Amino acid sequence: MKVKKWFFASFIAVILLSLVACSSGGESAGSTTSKEDGKKSSDEKVLHVAALESAYGADMWTKIAESFEAADENVTVKLTVEKNLEEVIRPNMQAGEYPDVVLLASGRKEALTDTLIKENGLEKITDVLDMKVYGEDRTVDEKLLDGFTDTLATNPYADGETYLAPMFYSPTGLFYNAGLFEEKGWKVPETWGEMWELGERAAKEEISLFTYPISGYFDTLVGSMLYASGGTEFYNGAMTYEDGIWETKEATQVLETINKLGNYIHPNTTANANPNDFTKNQQLVLDNKALFMPNGTWVVGEMGEAPRAENFEWGMMPVPAFEKGGDRYAFTFFEQIWIPSAAKNKDVAKEFITYMYSDEAASIFMKANAVQPIEGITGQLDGQNETFYSIYEEGTLPAMGTFASTKPVPGVSMGDTLYGQIDSIMSGKLTIEKWQTSIEEASDKLREAMN
Repeated sequence: MKVKKWFFASFIAVILLSLVACSSGGESAGSTTSKEDGKKSSDEKVLHVAALESAYGADMWTKIAESFEAADENVTVKLTVEKNLEEVIRPNMQAGEYPDVVLLASGRKEALTDTLIKENGLEKITDVLDMKVYGEDRTVDEKLLDGFTDTLATNPYADGETYLAPMFYSPTGLFYNAGLFEEKGWKVPETWGEMWELGERAAKEEISLFTYPISGYFDTLVGSMLYASGGTEFYNGAMTYEDGIWETKEATQVLETINKLGNYIHPNTTANANPNDFTKNQQLVLDNKALFMPNGTWVVGEMGEAPRAENFEWGMMPVPAFEKGGDRYAFTFFEQIWIPSAAKNKDVAKEFITYMYSDEAASIFMKANAVQPIEGITGQLDGQNETFYSIYEEGTLPAMGTFASTKPVPGVSMGDTLYGQIDSIMSGKLTIEKWQTSIEEASDKLREAMN
């Protein structure tokens, strides 16, 4: 009996020891095995990337995350990609939970990026420009196109320091149906004078000269017009709230031209100029009910499945000159990627940003028609995009920049004052004199907030 009891106890002990060994062996393997085996490394970091789902779609971000994880086995990318990104991440940020990297441009109505700029909530990333692109030998600065980190859109405090990195650049201009112009034998106008003449001619055929998606799309149009009216120095003066800048003849010329467009606008435009119905205004161009609209190259994909007139072909022209032979500009719009100053994984976030300019990442983005501002990229374009991006090779000048950041001024927003009132200008509810006065007043208040 004693032998049997001893044997039985020994047998149970062996079984228990085996179970313990198997259990501890599994845990030990998990601490050293890479993600490719489905297990986490002890030094693995989770990088939270929040990106706006724009017309380029969300799928490219999934591929970028997978590609970066494959390049760095110690990083797991947690993605938040939403069309209403501000609404999704703002509550968490207010609770102290910040993404590590955010792809969200300034100048949007929700103004999340702008608010953080004003509150000094962005991490300085000037050093990223001197870092090597992840997996490559060249630095970010060596790969970026000239001028993209010399604007207030990347250096918002005008102090030579970079806080936002440029992403997905797009020439903007006035988009139209090139097939209709060929059919009618119409010449694309080069000056505003020719523009008004075309408007009269088109009206006789019940076609409006102009429409716009929403008033916010005037940001690039006004920017190009300011450049064309007064040049670079004048534009920079407007962006830094120079005293009396909006009362000058150059600014008045721009505002009067926008006001005159109200005489040629499609009658349904202002009713549809909202986030829910803006594609109806874009459809007016596809249906030959309006000739021109301000937009960017993303509109091609955005309206890719929309019906269109027979022989429709996208065309894009720079903003007309104010006089014969005058300079013409196409504003270069670009997205911005940045790191919140409260982010937890700033070092990995900076490495991720450098990866955005790698040939590998650029190839993923390009398949979604998102073009990175890096050298040699235009040589890889074809078809419609090649036509759009070659606009700067045909004498059109690039325009870039945005308003300088200031301390928050309650109730004051240049975007709301300059662009937000355009619907009222177009409908005749607001006079150009009151509009101009309100813009100058807002500029004055923001200038005081800079000092």
